[in-house]
Amino acid sequence: MLFDRRKLLLGGAAGLILPGLGRGALAQGAPMSPAQIGTFPEGVSADSVFVGLNMPLTGVFSGDGKDLRLGYELAIAQINAGGAIPAAWGLKGKGVLGRQIRYKVADTEGKPNVAVQAATQFVQRDKAILFQGSVSSAEAIALEELASRDKVLYMVGIAGSNDVTGKNCQRYGFRSQQNAYMAAKALAPVVAKALGKKLKAAFLVPDYTYGQTVYDSFAKFTKEQGWTQVLKETVPLGTADYSSALLNIANSGADVFVNICFGSDAVASTKQAEQFGILSSMKLVVPNLSSFQDKEVGPELMQGVYGSCDFWWTIQDRYPLAKTFVETFSEKNKYKPRWGAHIGYMQTYLWALSVERAGGFNPVDVIKVMEASKSQPYESTVGRVYFRAEDHQMVRPIPILKGKAPSAMTGPEDFYEVIDVVDGESVMNPPDLFGCKLGSYT
Repeated sequence: MLFDRRKLLLGGAAGLILPGLGRGALAQGAPMSPAQIGTFPEGVSADSVFVGLNMPLTGVFSGDGKDLRLGYELAIAQINAGGAIPAAWGLKGKGVLGRQIRYKVADTEGKPNVAVQAATQFVQRDKAILFQGSVSSAEAIALEELASRDKVLYMVGIAGSNDVTGKNCQRYGFRSQQNAYMAAKALAPVVAKALGKKLKAAFLVPDYTYGQTVYDSFAKFTKEQGWTQVLKETVPLGTADYSSALLNIANSGADVFVNICFGSDAVASTKQAEQFGILSSMKLVVPNLSSFQDKEVGPELMQGVYGSCDFWWTIQDRYPLAKTFVETFSEKNKYKPRWGAHIGYMQTYLWALSVERAGGFNPVDVIKVMEASKSQPYESTVGRVYFRAEDHQMVRPIPILKGKAPSAMTGPEDFYEVIDVVDGESVMNPPDLFGCKLGSYT
């Protein structure tokens, strides 16, 4: 189902740069980019470009998807308006190279086939110069494949599987969230130090690419810390009744319950785990916290829980751009932005910056700018970041959180203490570890 949110403001860019023109090559002697590829230059008018937004607004991942959407929409509104906030990111004037961003939103329902159908319409009907979004690694992988087939840039939304920038990586896809390996390597030493080195762990694993690769990575790095796995329970995505799996976990003798479920599955499984007495007898660790898991489960159950995330709003004290993001998002939407909103907001700005650095919308030029960003990093809401050329995985800091007791909360949304913000360089996987082969530009 499509939700039209057309943001067309006329004027501004005519005569600044002709629609078909860009830098063509990023370095002297480099081959020229093709004059026509994907939706370029057809999708670039004198005053606007179209961006498609794909995310689940219904289904298991709808909470994260709605938050993601608000982050995209805030960034687009700010970029279109111009002024001090886009200028602080390094953008010039109103819009991107003087062009306003038009967009539509598609509800993917969390299903890869629905996501591909919606993105295909954006490309074929709306001549999208970019499409963004996902709250499922399965969605992200399917959309990456579409992007490289149609030669249209795709920026992954929420997706933690190693496969997204591993065996399923694509030249036209970029991810700003940390992968499962990075999150696990950052989190494992923290929980081992806090909870103990020689512990027994039971895992609840959703059976799709995200769940399996998060399990693989977290099991690996906790084993290196001295933890022993006593049980792995695999459950289908969208499970309603976790009784069988949780009964086995309750009887496993584990010290730690590692819940890898995401979205509403994380909420349902955690509440049911409490009913089985698991949360009173075991420590809970969540390798990747969902955007609203804290609020929907409640601080009584989330206190003392360790996990990683893309962004938590209190790190605004560390980064000026984060402070502006939190303030403007909260003012508009009446709650603190979560992980999803941050991903949508940050990656929209990074795309716009890359287009301006490239001097045009030709996707080959923009890709090459992003691949060269290690030498010219972006200043962002989580500090200095860049995309790795070999696999298009962002190298970025990773916040590690611990749930606060209700009595320690200073406000209704003060759910977590930031234990650490781990340097991204220190937790990166070798570029070839997961079999990434990006493919050609053309």
